[in-house]
Amino acid sequence: MRGAAFRPGLLQNVPLHGAKLGPVPGDGRRLAEEVEGSCVENAVSTATPKIYCTTEGEWVVPVGQCQCLPGYETTGDSCQACKPGYFKPALGNDLCRVCPDNTRPSDTGATQCECEEGYFRSPSDPLTTACSAPPSAPRDLISTTLSAEGKLQLSWDPPLVTGGRTDLTYSVVCELCDVSGSCVPCSDKIRFDPSPSGLQDTFVIVADLDSHLNYTFTVEAHSGVSQYSTNRPISTLTTALDYLEPPKVTMIHLDERSPTSLSLSWALSRRPPAHITHRYELMYRRKDDEGEKDVTTYTVLILEKNSVQINDLSPGTSYMFRVQVLSPEGNPSSYSMEHEFHTSSIAESQIQNNSTIVMGAVVGVAVMLLIVVAVLLLRKRRLSSRGRGGPEDPYFSSDQLKPLKTYVDPHMYEDPNIAIQKFVTEIDPNFISKQKVIGVGEFGEVFRGVMKSPVRGEVPVAIKTLKPGYSEKQRQDFLSEASIMGQFSHPNIIRLEGVVTKFKHAMIVTEYMENGALDTYLRDRDGELPSYQLVGMLRGIAAGMKYLSDMNYVHRDLAARNVLVNSNLECKVSDFGLSRVLEDDAEGTYTTRGGKIPIRWTAPEAIAYRKFTSASDVWSFGIVMWEVMAFGERPYWDMSNHEVMKAINEAFRLPAPMDCPSAIYQLMLQCWQHERSNRPRFTDMSTFWTNCSEVQSL
Repeated sequence: MRGAAFRPGLLQNVPLHGAKLGPVPGDGRRLAEEVEGSCVENAVSTATPKIYCTTEGEWVVPVGQCQCLPGYETTGDSCQACKPGYFKPALGNDLCRVCPDNTRPSDTGATQCECEEGYFRSPSDPLTTACSAPPSAPRDLISTTLSAEGKLQLSWDPPLVTGGRTDLTYSVVCELCDVSGSCVPCSDKIRFDPSPSGLQDTFVIVADLDSHLNYTFTVEAHSGVSQYSTNRPISTLTTALDYLEPPKVTMIHLDERSPTSLSLSWALSRRPPAHITHRYELMYRRKDDEGEKDVTTYTVLILEKNSVQINDLSPGTSYMFRVQVLSPEGNPSSYSMEHEFHTSSIAESQIQNNSTIVMGAVVGVAVMLLIVVAVLLLRKRRLSSRGRGGPEDPYFSSDQLKPLKTYVDPHMYEDPNIAIQKFVTEIDPNFISKQKVIGVGEFGEVFRGVMKSPVRGEVPVAIKTLKPGYSEKQRQDFLSEASIMGQFSHPNIIRLEGVVTKFKHAMIVTEYMENGALDTYLRDRDGELPSYQLVGMLRGIAAGMKYLSDMNYVHRDLAARNVLVNSNLECKVSDFGLSRVLEDDAEGTYTTRGGKIPIRWTAPEAIAYRKFTSASDVWSFGIVMWEVMAFGERPYWDMSNHEVMKAINEAFRLPAPMDCPSAIYQLMLQCWQHERSNRPRFTDMSTFWTNCSEVQSL
């Protein structure tokens, strides 16, 4: 054989003597049995190298591949060590590389090139990349006040030294420092937009700051090798909002009048921070003074609170009033609109006194008559019920009646405890017993328990608790939700049983909903519930939202996770922590001052401008409809919040869930109209559930 004159690749030591010939292939050649070999020096193979030889002495069918070790490159039929200044990091037959930038010259046979002093590689960087240095500090950090609402923008220039990296990010820390240099972190209420860390842009907006406080902001640059630096690349700025425009007076109310006095009070456009005390400048004049002289005569009063009683006025006379708010520095807001009030005449006052006596008697008689009529009607109704042989008509319920009252925002009370006393029932803590933890809320644990009632006996309840170590503000925020819930009475709104406040550990007690949150309930029963049952759930949620809308109330966080299900599969709207009342303006909007927005459930105008209306609740209800018909599937699946906002603005809408009735999906699309005035109202939807033939046929 001629094999001794041929070396296949990096094989060596292939003995040819004594090879057994194999069977004759179709072309008449014979193959020798397989012959094992070995790799040349500094080369290895994952399997034993083998090769075959024909009777003509030719090498054929090699098996196994020899590869040069790290630090060695292929040169002909051998593996030679990399020259100084070169390296090869892995097993293979490729050539050695020149050491990358910012590395030390390598020795012979190097598998990597070490970084020069002051330069590093990130754990995720391959050995073939150049070493890089940590960034220097951001430059020219400045602050710019954006508005009179406690908001400023921090901006800076990139570091002079980026280290040659492209993964540069920034983080911002806020602290309050005193004259001694002692610093504490800023309160949790301060918000950063878009985030306090992981910033790729060189600016951030900081909101909900208070005036008259010195804030110290530290901006730090980060890269993939920052952890190896001994010095933090930071820039620091201390600034203060020396002036916030005071709130404005929106309405002046006449509380009481007499022939010689008027008692007035007024409301503000927003509640001032607790540590800032505003004063008020009240100006008033007789109405008939205007135009009679070249100069109108005003009386000016500086007041410490938002109410006043003005005496020594003339009977039966009209007076014009306007008020402005003064900041602690004396900076004024704009004046309110001028309001007209008039004192009563002496004769009118006497008639009023006589009328009061007469009206008292009339009211007394009317109350007596109403009690008698009510008793007779109740008796007649009970007799009628017995005649039918069944309970009262279940279809006659309060959700068909428009509420006779309007929601009152508990935040409008100067003392939050007044709202608690007005809207909520106090429960003796001895009547409450906890049984089992069923969840964790924002303020503490939530328990299933029992409430002893003298009328209803032992009633199952849910008990929200306030965790130990709370501040007074946390306690007020915790109880404010009870002040909201206490104003509602509807079969599709979670019922508040009462609160425990005269005890060390405050508690909010609500009715117990056996099946928990709607989204979890649906996911656990995917495909098990028929369409008519899902539609029944939606009908109940819509009835509850119509009730809230009729009360001029915006929920802001309507989602399946905030709807609870009882043992009868009745759905009730809950979680009023983000809710707010509508402002008294033409569009009925509420502008938030912060807080997280649930992007997947929120209307585009509420995300963009933070203006919430009943129309934005309608958008959220459309998402809830989709969640219910999709058995609790996550809206927009695994898309990021940014991708969701971009898709919505590009007119993308969620597709119809499987087996969803077309009428239900069409209502979803109506709820997702980009122009909020084109969306249906909750009042309009009530007719849909009763009149839609496709829904009724389910």
